[in-house]
Parts: sequence; structure tokens; C-alpha cells
Amino acid sequence: MFDCREEVLALTKQLVRIESIVNEGGEKVVSQAIHTLISSYPYFQEHTDNVIYQPTEDDDQERYNVIAFVKGTKSPSNKTVILMGHVDTVGIDDFQLKEYALDPDALAQALHNEELPPAVRADLESGEYEFGRGVLDMKSGVSSHLYLLKYYSEHPEEMEGNLLVVFECDEEDGSHGIISSLTELKNLRDTHGFEYVAAINADFVSPRYNGDPNRYIYKGTVGKLLPSFFITGSETHVGSCFEGIDPNFIAAHLTRQISYNPSLCNEALGETTVPPVSLKQMDLKPTYTVQTALSAYVYFNFFIHSWSPKEVLELLKVEAATAFATALHEFKTHYQAFTQASGEPMNEILWEPRVMTYEEMDEHLVDEHGEAYIQHMDEFKGQLMLQTELDTRMFAARVVEEAWKWMPDKNPAIIVFYSSLYSPRIELSGKTEHERNLLDALEIAVETVQPHYQHPIVTKNFFPYISDMSFVAISDDEVGISAVSANNPGWGTKHYVNYQAIRDINVPVINIGPYGHDAHKQYERMERSFTLDIVPNLTNQVIIELIG
Repeated sequence: MFDCREEVLALTKQLVRIESIVNEGGEKVVSQAIHTLISSYPYFQEHTDNVIYQPTEDDDQERYNVIAFVKGTKSPSNKTVILMGHVDTVGIDDFQLKEYALDPDALAQALHNEELPPAVRADLESGEYEFGRGVLDMKSGVSSHLYLLKYYSEHPEEMEGNLLVVFECDEEDGSHGIISSLTELKNLRDTHGFEYVAAINADFVSPRYNGDPNRYIYKGTVGKLLPSFFITGSETHVGSCFEGIDPNFIAAHLTRQISYNPSLCNEALGETTVPPVSLKQMDLKPTYTVQTALSAYVYFNFFIHSWSPKEVLELLKVEAATAFATALHEFKTHYQAFTQASGEPMNEILWEPRVMTYEEMDEHLVDEHGEAYIQHMDEFKGQLMLQTELDTRMFAARVVEEAWKWMPDKNPAIIVFYSSLYSPRIELSGKTEHERNLLDALEIAVETVQPHYQHPIVTKNFFPYISDMSFVAISDDEVGISAVSANNPGWGTKHYVNYQAIRDINVPVINIGPYGHDAHKQYERMERSFTLDIVPNLTNQVIIELIG
């Protein structure tokens, strides 16, 4: 067991003090600091080509990954273990003590004088927790990797293979860091003959429920989609509201149908995702008028363990049709009650539930209008790209809105599509030799380290949060992935991911990361004993089993 607590803690504090809030320029500063630190190690002064300062690709900001590797000398081997972690953080606007958010020592001292929730007070008084933005997510995990990189740079004779680290500059926004690193990982593989046998991420872990005593290690990761819905109604003056149907009314039924729906939880390997939940619900009406909106827009977080993006679209078409039918039934019921109360005659309702994917609508419009439609939409997307304030989600919505104008049948409808990044799911089931070797190594590592720690160290199959693990391996087939590109209206313009590059690397990945509470919140804190003692030793034991 390494006695590494003080060194990893010092590195953690050093990194936390560097502001690296995503999309605010600090990512470049922290990458420069890490590159300078690694370059100061004697091994990398002698092997200068083994530390790389890599600019991100297809990024509208200047940001850099730091990639470094040590070649073992114990005996010749191309086997290579990847350690990975992101160095950006979320913002600090939620901190009441904002001036201390990046200074763990000063923050802890200031917190003693604050009124705190009981659990936070208990952790503070225990002396077992370190507070500060990024201390948990995930600069302490990065510090563990830095410690191991330095150790093996001083002891390459202990490895029958190679240790490579990737410190990514952006995970919190769009995973530009790890996606860009795939190019360099492929170049290094081709140049040095590296055989990537395993990857170890160091993102944070937390209790799964109140009173949970376990500390978790994750094999593979949840996948994340952002299914989105463009909803059209039939506009009318609000004084004649039953002469049309408000798309917000349909959207409300859609949200009720999908949000928190347990039938949309995905079980695999004995573990179940949380259900989808709405992340936005709005109409696309630009200004106030007394006319009902022309269209509405809703999107949901959607986690998956085994379903493909194609299967999710098919499931959600059914849910959308159910919500649409429910909305129309309720509309008719309300209309009937109103006519009975008012004495006015009731007009026949001819609308029927109509749901299609963006791909289906787009193919229909190509068939209907041909080159004129294709050229118009290409020009529209080009003009829309000039509106830099539009994120990928609103960009996609505007494309669907424009395409809808070409539909000959303007009766109410729901268009289902994807409007943002798909973070692929990863199942680590032992189907390949590399997967079996990694799973065996992890089991031995837990058995070796557990006696040195008081809480149970438990392995689970799916990391439950979004992480960069999704971009070094892929479990979906080509058909499942093609549903993402074919149904994202911004694909190839506002948004693009080279999923083939992920498939080219396709290394089994696990997560051994710092433990704590309240990541992304003002009381973010990590437990010192697990984070500073256990995480580096667990990670090292896996390295030993694979290439030691």
C-alpha cells in the first residue's frame, strides 16, 4: 500500500486553487499547469515526446488536453493501461462564500462560522472531509492519477507494459476533451504499437441512498440521450379556444406521460436506470399575442443500460402517441362540458394522434419536395449557424420548426428527435479477453485493499452519472448509433461526434474515483481516507494485475 495521502492532498489543493470553470478560459490555465508539472519530472525531461499538449478539435474555444505516457522496462510489452480524468469544473455562483470556493483551507475555516445543514456540519467537524469546488468532481481523482504517473515515471522497471494518462480539459459541457483525445490515442497506438487493454476513470462516487455505507467502483457506465419533441397544435384566438388546440396542452400531457415513468427505466445486469425527467418545456412563440402558440418544445434526460438509441425512439413514439390520445380525449371532454354549460353547438373534432421521428419527416419532405427542400434546409442551417447564442438543443428545434413549414398536412403532430450529445452506454460483461482480464484485476484489487478500509468497497455495473467513460468504448451496433445521426437535426452542422473513432479505440473502462457529497453544489466535499488513500492504491493494484 502506498502512503500517498499527503502528496495526493497537496496536489488536489494545488489544482483546486486554479479556477477552471468550464467555458470560462480556466481550462486552459489548469492544463498549462499540469503540463508544466509533468514536464518537470525527470523522466519527462529525458523523454520530452512522451508528454503532449493537445488542442481540442471542432471546438470554438482554445483548450488543451494533457497526455503523457511511461514505457515500462520490466520486459517488452505493448499492453497499455489508460488513466483518465477531467480538469474542468462547474461554476461557483451557488457558493455563499464564493471568495473561498477555490481555497479548501480558507473555506473550511470560514464554514465553521456558518449555519450549516446537520450532515454538512458533521462532516466538517469530523475533520475527515475536504471542501471546495472541484475537490470531489474531480481534481482529487486527477491528483491520484498524477501521483501514479510520477511514481511509474520513477519506477518504469516495475511495468511490463505502458501507463498512459489523459487529462481532459472539457467534460462538463460537451466532452470536447476526451473526444478530441481519441485522435491522439490512435496516433500513439499506431506510432508506438500500444495495445490498449484497460482504461480507469477517476470521476467521483457518492452514496446511492441515505445512510448508504458503501464505497462504489463501477464497471462500465450508463448511457445518456436527450430525446426531444417538437409539438404543433392548431392556432386560434384565445376567445375561441376550442376552435384550435394549444400545443402547450399536448406538451403538458407528454411531460406527464414520460417524466418519472418507471416503465421507461432500463434494467440490465440486475441494475436499473432512473426514469426520464423533463429538462425543458416551452413554446416557441416569440412575443405576446392573444393567439395560441404555433408550436412547443420539450426535451428529457434519458438514461439507458441496454437499450439502443433506435429502441428509445421507438419506445417514445408509443409514449407520445399515448399522450397525444389522452390530450385529445381530455380536450373533447372539456369541450363537451363547455358546450353544455354555454349552450353553444359543438363542432366535430377531426384531429387524430400523429407522431413521427425527424428522420421520417425529413424523408417524407425529400420525397415530396426534392432538391428544393434539401437546398433550402442546407441554406437555413448555414444561416442559423451564425446565431452563435443558440446551443445545440435550440438549434435542433429551429431546424425542425423550419422543416415543418414544408409539411403539406399541417394538422397537429409530435416530431421526435435527438437534440444533443449521445453519451454511449458501456456494458462490461466479460465478453472479450480484455474485459475478462480487467474484471479479474478489479476483483483482486478490491480483495487486496478492502482490509485496509472500514467501509465496504462494492462493485456495480453502471456508473450512474454522465462521464467521459462513454467515449473510450461503445456497446451499440451501427444501426443503434445511426439513429442518433439520422434523428439529430443539427448533425454535421451544429453537432457531430465521430463514433467510429470511439469504436477504433474501444477499450474496456472502469471508474475508481473519490468519494464524497454534494458535487456541483456549494458544500462539495470529499472524504479524505477513501479518496487519498484507497483510490490510488485500488487503481495501482489494477495496474499491477494488468501490466505489473
